[in-house]
Amino acid sequence: MKITLLSEESIRFEPLPGPLTVESPSDEHSFSPFHMMGSALAVCTYSVMHAWAEQAKLDATDITIDVSWTWAEDPHRVGAYELRFRWPSLPENRIGAAHRVAQACAVHATLSHPPAISIAHIA
Repeated sequence: MKITLLSEESIRFEPLPGPLTVESPSDEHSFSPFHMMGSALAVCTYSVMHAWAEQAKLDATDITIDVSWTWAEDPHRVGAYELRFRWPSLPENRIGAAHRVAQACAVHATLSHPPAISIAHIA
């Protein structure tokens, strides 16, 4: 698997054989917590799409997923994510189903319905 940092606000996930690698086209970009969140969304989405593809007897080896985000303020945070997938071998009549499957990702659901977060000091 490979994650490529495309910019400070975007990543690309490719399901290549071998261990997970994180690459950047330049030294300007470092793997930030925001890249990690985008990567989690991409990998989770790929996982559910791959599982569906296996069940449907479809080839999932040519899927790539791009995730980008925009900022919001007050407080400073990610305001929106955009996830785009390329799947050249996916039959045209299965695109709608693939969109629905992508929404089954648990990271997508977590971001859509944010959990409560508590912070505590442990002495």
